This record gives sequence, C-alpha cells and structure tokens, in this order.
Amino acid sequence: MKNNKAGIAATLAVAFALAAGTPAQAADLTVDMADPAWNGFQIPDGQQCSKFGGKGATPPLRIGNIPAGANAIIVEFNDRDFQPLSDDGGHGKIGFWIAKGAKSADLPAVPGETDDMPKGAFLEERNRATGSYATGGYLPPCSGGGGHVYFADIKAVNKVEGEDPKVLAETRFLLGRY
Repeated sequence: MKNNKAGIAATLAVAFALAAGTPAQAADLTVDMADPAWNGFQIPDGQQCSKFGGKGATPPLRIGNIPAGANAIIVEFNDRDFQPLSDDGGHGKIGFWIAKGAKSADLPAVPGETDDMPKGAFLEERNRATGSYATGGYLPPCSGGGGHVYFADIKAVNKVEGEDPKVLAETRFLLGRY
C-alpha cells in the first residue's frame, strides 16, 4: 500500500476545517504543499521564528480550482492555539498576483519577519504580534515548540486598488504543529 502523506494531510485539513466550523464545499480551492518538508503534520525544522532559532518562510503552495475573475491569492496565516493570532491572518496576510483566467497557481515561499516581498507577492497585512514577538510581514510559527496548530485561510480574490478584495473562493489548510 502506497504511503500518501499529501492525501492524509489533505484529509486532516478538511477534518480540521469542519471541526473549526468551516464547511467544505465543492467549489473550494484545492491546495497542496509544493515542498515535501511541509507535510501538514509538523512544521519543518528551521521554519519557526527567529526568536526560537529559525529562519522561517511561508510554505510554497500549489493552488487549484481557481475561479474565473480572480487576479490574486491571499493567504492568511494563523495559530489556532494563541487567541490574539488565531484568526483573520494573525500571523500575517501575504498576497500573490496571478494571471487572469489562471485555473492554478504555484505560490513561492516568502521570507518571514520582513515587509520586503519578492516579485509577484505583496503584503496584504502585517502580523499582529506584539512585544518581543513583533516583526514585519509574516510571523513564522513562534510558539517555542508548544504544540500549537498552524493553519492558513487561502482566498482567491479579485483585487482592485482602493477597494476591499472580493473573495471568489476560499479554503482552510492545515500547515502543521510546532
């Protein structure tokens, strides 16, 4: 029998989404990790925040089932177990421009703890961490190995300058524990 970690991770992500009150819908985006080090179970070594010795970046993702009209993907990073950063992109919101009409997109890793974004990416909103945890941009997992569950809300949007992005499709995706 073939060991299918990606399939197991996807199943757990759906179960997690259902447990969190987010219904799985046929029109939801599909998401796969583009780096096998990210398995959906444990945050890979080194992908934590610098406060705990890491040099974390967002995981590279493959997004599918993108609806017509989307021109960007926004990924909102969260820590389910730390209430101030548990929803609405508490660990930051990173956007990626996509070609109009694209049905799928490969999102590259984006360095954490900086507002400097690589070409094709944009900072939709900085993380909301405070005190010694405050950094720019995306805050990588930073629980100190406390077993927190990290997830991303991924949204295909139509983004027009000066307006709130119009969400066309979305899904919740489990990143792993740290």
